[in-house]
Amino acid sequence: MKANCWMGKKNVQVEQVPDPKILNGRDAIVRITSTAICGSDLHLYNGFVPTMEKGDILGHEFMGEVMEVGRSVKNLKVGDRVVVPFPIACGECNACQRDMFSLCENSNPNAWMAEKMWGHSPAGIFGYSHLTGGYAGGQAEFARVPFADVGPLKVPEGLTDDQVLFLSDIFPTGYMGAEMCDIAPGDTIAVWGAGPVGQFAIASARMLGAERIIAIDRFPYRLRMAAERAGASDTINYEEESVLERLKELTGGRGPDKCIDAVGMEAHGHGVQYAYDRTKQAMMLENDRPIALREAIMACRNGGTVSVIGVYGGFIDKFPIGAVMNRSLTIRTGQCHVHRYMRPLLDRIQRGEIDPTFIITHRMHLDDAPKGFDMFVHKQDECMKVVLKT
Repeated sequence: MKANCWMGKKNVQVEQVPDPKILNGRDAIVRITSTAICGSDLHLYNGFVPTMEKGDILGHEFMGEVMEVGRSVKNLKVGDRVVVPFPIACGECNACQRDMFSLCENSNPNAWMAEKMWGHSPAGIFGYSHLTGGYAGGQAEFARVPFADVGPLKVPEGLTDDQVLFLSDIFPTGYMGAEMCDIAPGDTIAVWGAGPVGQFAIASARMLGAERIIAIDRFPYRLRMAAERAGASDTINYEEESVLERLKELTGGRGPDKCIDAVGMEAHGHGVQYAYDRTKQAMMLENDRPIALREAIMACRNGGTVSVIGVYGGFIDKFPIGAVMNRSLTIRTGQCHVHRYMRPLLDRIQRGEIDPTFIITHRMHLDDAPKGFDMFVHKQDECMKVVLKT
């Protein structure tokens, strides 16, 4: 089969690789019909996530048709259309029983690696380094789906791939980011990052009743989408004005009630802090650039909540813990527990409360995946989201 493979830093290639096979009775083989390039994939592409190996198949946002099931999979049959969540979860461990599926205790065969980096291991993840299991991803013609009796969601008739594909990751991730804010009537929410996850965080905050939503980014086309399609009431271009000063102005000096970091480890900025982070990261003295996270903490009102859904991989410097402690801030974060949200968000799509297709700007064939990565990373042609068809 064809698959998009990581061949080194800033180098992905579509290669011929062996077809996946059933390895366990709880496996399924899915023929991919749609997959997507995620902002998190760019962290792999740019070489910021360790334990990648040449030839690893990328992709954790995918869906398709069930072609084969293991003997223990009773809830799926050949021919079912399914969306596959990016975390791999067994459904039976302590974490899964608490609906914390991205913390599954049984799905990462390389847990020892993650424990060295993070203390404890999260769940396995499709196409996202050997730190999270070394699983082949979904930017391919076929994929093996472990624990298929737990993860994949059947797609009702009448819904297109584009309508449901993002239930695999970015829609639930954005929604969880908003949900962790415990939004109350009258709340002002600020969202750092108007990429795909940020767009869904904005849309979800609107659905959950936020009164005012402020989108922060540096690309005019992303801020325009946030205002016109996702539901942001205000936008801030951080290259044109001070974010902290503008947020104080918009909130009467108090700051936003809740802040969402939808940026993560490759945040951009300007000034001394940005130069400091870029230098330390280049020298391998710091893993991530926490510019957006620092700013969200400093901007949030006293007693507010900072929700972190941007991906961080390792260690950061100059973390403002004094602001967190002295100002009674709450920080909530996590890889999304996608399984928890897929069905409720599918219901919202079916009721017409949201059309997730609004973020799609480019559709390509799997063969064009390298072009899609280059376009996405360099923000060419106002690229927001690339969907690959097989």
